[in-house]
Amino acid sequence: MTAPVARGEELQLRIDSLAYGGNGVARLDGFVVFVRRGLPGDIVRARVTKVQRRHAEAVVTEVVEAGPARVDYPCGHFPACGGCRFQDLSYDAQIAAKHAWVEDSLRRIAGIAEPMLEQIVGAQDVFHYRNKMEYSFTPGDDGAVVGLHRAGRWDEVLEIERCWLTTDIGNAIRNTIRDWVREERLPAYDQASGEGYLRHLVVREGINTGQALVQLVTHARERFDRERLIEVLTALPTVRSIHWSVNDTPAEVTNLPSEVLWGDDAIEEELGGLRFRVRPNAFLQTNTHMAERLYELAREAAGLTGSETVYDLYCGIGTIGLSMAADALTVWGIEISEEAVACAIENAELNGVTNAAFFAGNVGEVLRELRDRSGEPDVVVVDPPRAGLAGKALRRLGELAAPRLVYVSCNPTTLAGDAKRLCEEYGYRFVRARPVDMFPHTPHVECVALFER
Repeated sequence: MTAPVARGEELQLRIDSLAYGGNGVARLDGFVVFVRRGLPGDIVRARVTKVQRRHAEAVVTEVVEAGPARVDYPCGHFPACGGCRFQDLSYDAQIAAKHAWVEDSLRRIAGIAEPMLEQIVGAQDVFHYRNKMEYSFTPGDDGAVVGLHRAGRWDEVLEIERCWLTTDIGNAIRNTIRDWVREERLPAYDQASGEGYLRHLVVREGINTGQALVQLVTHARERFDRERLIEVLTALPTVRSIHWSVNDTPAEVTNLPSEVLWGDDAIEEELGGLRFRVRPNAFLQTNTHMAERLYELAREAAGLTGSETVYDLYCGIGTIGLSMAADALTVWGIEISEEAVACAIENAELNGVTNAAFFAGNVGEVLRELRDRSGEPDVVVVDPPRAGLAGKALRRLGELAAPRLVYVSCNPTTLAGDAKRLCEEYGYRFVRARPVDMFPHTPHVECVALFER
C-alpha cells in the first residue's frame, strides 16, 4: 500500500489521542500520522517530516482549533526548550494519558487481557519538583550560554532565565554560574570543533534538607579562578558542596570522577524519615516528594511482616532497601556501581540500619553467589534502568523463583516485555500495578508492579 501523504506536504488533521512518547495521533483515511505538538481534540495544520509504509510523522505549523485539554503555559521558554513536552496540556489529561500508556503496554506487549491497574498517582507538585538538573554550555554571541537543549535538537542549547522544573534555589545557582562565566570570559566547549572549555553544569538539591551540590564539568586543565568560583557560589547559603570534573573526550557525559573544590563531598536528602548522602554520581529519584510515595507503594507491594529475606536489585544508594529494612529480617542489595554501593553502606550506617548489606556486581553475574551467601529470598525488589532487565539478569531472577517480586519501572514498554517473560517462562502471575507520575509535563511515567508465583 502506497502512503497517501508525501514528505513536505501540509495537512489539516484532527488529533485523536496521544501516543506513548507524546506525539499526537491523527488518521487520514485510516493512515496513521504521528503529530509532534498535537494535543487530543486539536484541529491542526501539520507539515509531514517523514513517511513510512505504515505511518507518517508531522509537526504542527498552526493550531486551527484548540482541543479542550489545551491550556496556557507559564514558562517563557516553552515550547522551544526540550525540558518539558506538555506544559500546554492540562494536568488531568497528562495523567490520564500516562495511565492509558501503561495499560496499553500491559495489554499489547505483555499479553495481559485485563491487567489489574490501579489509578495513577498524580504528582504532589506539577512545577518546581526536580532535585537534579543538568545544563549544557554552548558558544553564544555575548559569551558562553548555559541552558537546556532545544526541543528535538542535541546540537543547540537554549539559554534559560527561569526553569519551571527546578526550584528557586536551582534557578539562582544556574544564573549565578552564568554571570560568573561571563565575568571570567570563559569560552564554552564547541561539540562540532572540539574547541572551548565549559561543558556542563550539574545542580543537585536536598529538597527536604535545603542543601545544594554544584558540579562544573570542563575540558582539560584548570583555566578558572577556583577561589572566585567558591566566592560567588558560597554567597548562596544553600550551597554546601562544590565539585569539578574534567571531560576531555567527545562524549557528552557528566557521570565522571570529581574533585571537591569546597565543602563536603556530599549533601544529604531525607526520604521517608531516613537520611541519604548524595554525591555527584549517585542515583536518586529526581522528584523527592514522589519518590517517598513510590517507595511507600513498593513497601505495600512487598507485604513484609518482619520475617522476610529481601533482595534489592539495582539498589543504587540503598533508598528502597533501607526503606524496607525496618519491616524485614534482612535486606541484601546489589548494584553495579561501586560508588553507589559505598554510598548505600554509608547510608545504612547513617541511619543505624544493621540488617542490610550491599554488594557491587552485575545482577546477572552475581545473583547465584548472593543466594549462596544469604539464602533464598522471600521478596525480590527490582528497579532496573529504562532498558529493563537484561536477558541474563531476567533469567537468573526467574531461576530464583522468589514467591513475591516487586518491579519498580520507569518504562512501561520494557516492564511489559519483562512481565511477558516472567509469566510465560518462569511461572509468575501478574497481580497488579500502579502508575506514579514522577515527571509532570514529560512523557515519563513510573510504575510499581507486583508479581507472585
